[in-house]
Amino acid sequence: MKVSTRGRYALRLMMDLASHDGDGYVSLKDVALRQEISMKYLEQITGLLSKAGLLHSGRGAQGGYRLAKDPAAYTVGSILRLTEGNLAPVACLEGPENLCQHCGECPTLDFWTGLYATVNAYIDRYTLADLLAEQARKQ
Repeated sequence: MKVSTRGRYALRLMMDLASHDGDGYVSLKDVALRQEISMKYLEQITGLLSKAGLLHSGRGAQGGYRLAKDPAAYTVGSILRLTEGNLAPVACLEGPENLCQHCGECPTLDFWTGLYATVNAYIDRYTLADLLAEQARKQ
């Protein structure tokens, strides 16, 4: 599994907003400067995150974006799945049902299933609040 630029930038955006959670709406221009991400790319990501209900947007001079919920309510997994889509390591695990004609005899299916479960458990274990705490510890 490789996380794309969009997934990484979405997580950085959400972390930035979480670290400024008490400041009201945060200007996308300020996020772009702090994170060194283009405004155009951030606009695409905020559109996706807002549509999914993860962000609130405000218009006008004091407008911008803010988290819709507490940082502890967002798992890294929820953000990555939204921006990356399915994180399955192989195509046969992407849907709710394995439709592969070889799934009954596949000698590697258990390995891929285990890897997928491990990745999901790991990314769902961490929240934005956890990452903020780690950021504070490193500073």
